[in-house]
This record gives sequence, structure tokens and C-alpha cells, in this order.
Amino acid sequence: MGLGAVSVRGMSVEVVERVVAVRTVGVGKRYGGGETRIDALDDVSVDFGRGRFTAIMGPSGSGKSTLLHCLAGLDRPSAGQVWLGDVELTRLDEKALTHLRRDRIGFVFQAFNLVPTLTALENITLPLDLANRKPDREWLDKVITTIGLGDRLNHKPSELSGGQQQRVACARALVSRPDVVFADEPTGNLDSRSSADVLGFLHRSVREFGQTVVMVTHDPTAAAYADRVLFLADGRLEAELLDPTAESVLDLMKQLDAHEAG
Repeated sequence: MGLGAVSVRGMSVEVVERVVAVRTVGVGKRYGGGETRIDALDDVSVDFGRGRFTAIMGPSGSGKSTLLHCLAGLDRPSAGQVWLGDVELTRLDEKALTHLRRDRIGFVFQAFNLVPTLTALENITLPLDLANRKPDREWLDKVITTIGLGDRLNHKPSELSGGQQQRVACARALVSRPDVVFADEPTGNLDSRSSADVLGFLHRSVREFGQTVVMVTHDPTAAAYADRVLFLADGRLEAELLDPTAESVLDLMKQLDAHEAG
């Protein structure tokens, strides 16, 4: 791993990005005040290119999930700006933000968050049903084919394995063709084989559909599916790794740990 592939805070490297799908400018997130004040995010400015798969990593409490939630409009930063394309999320009221999340953002949760009384297919099309929109049948068929669950569409979540449930959740996030799919530890509750299925699906959605995916993970193997890995520590962006492998992610994590210890 050379410095052409990695940028660490204090170093500089020129990186050519594509069209920006989502970005932050000086984002901070503060909880509490006085002696109990916690800065979960501290002046984070970062761009996420369209049609790219980015993983966000960092130790527990580093701010990675907080950043993801601010990017997705699920939480409001205490300072700074978040932009989805040319729309500044931080200026929207709750009603406008709700509509934007429904129409332009997909989210995959670690706990699947499927509706137990609905079938797999009904769960996949739920965002469109809530918006009173009919699915694009060709696109829906393509997504269903990609997740490989065509014979399980009439089954309810309790009749599916964990990996199958998460693939349904991924398909639900993609069905409305959102600007960005955000995934918060999507393989955290899965075994290695199911994890590979879900990560492979997210990877294909970027390669084959041009989808933009931003994923929080603690797993170097999961991060290796991405085009780029961002590392956070104490609410600050510490490093960036392009074209990662599991080995290069582990190597950089060790470097950052040594830097913090020093």
C-alpha cells in the first residue's frame, strides 16, 4: 500500500472524484453541554461520488453511524451543511425532509426492519406503496433477479433466513431508484456466507445499476467490497483508502492505532 492509495490527516493526495452524490461541509454533531459535552462529529467535510461504493470505518464511538444518519437525513447536525445533489438537507423542514428520504434515499438497517405481516415482495415495494407510486416492472424484476429470491417472494420474513431477509431489505432500499443507498452495519447480524451474499448484491448494484452506496462497517472484509474506505476517529476524518483489500484495510488500521498511541 503506497501513499498514492491512501490519504491520512496531515498528508495530502490528489483524488479525482466523479459527480458528487452527497457531501458534507464542516459538519459537527454535539450532544450535551459543559463537562458532559460530547462531540460525536467534529468539522467533517467529505464528498461521496455518484456511482461509487464507500465504506466508513472507525472504532466504537468514532462517529461513523452518526455521520451516516446525518448524511441520510435521519439526524440533524449541530453545525455545518449536508447536501444531497443540489439540495441542502440541513435547510429542509421535517415534512420536506420526510418526502426527500422517501423519494431519494434508501436505507438498509442492521436489524433488517422488515414488516413481519407482509410478504417479501410486499416489503420490497412498501416504499412505493407508501408514496402511491406504481413500481417500474422492468426495474423491479431486475432487482428481484439480482437478489436471487424469485422463489421466496410470497414468504413472510419469519420464513426467510437472516441473509434472505437482509437481501429483501437491500432490494427495498433500491426499488425506488434512490440517489443514494445508506447501509448501517448491514452484515452485523449475518454469518460469513450470508454477509458475502448481501455485500455482493450491494457491489453489483454499484457496478451494474450505477447505484451510489455508503456503508458503515467494522469488518475489513466487508470494507474490501467498496471502492473507497473512510476512517473516522473521535468524530474526525482521519484517513482515506482507495481500492481497498482486507489486508490493506487492516494495515492502515494498525498504522492509525500506532499514530494515536504515539
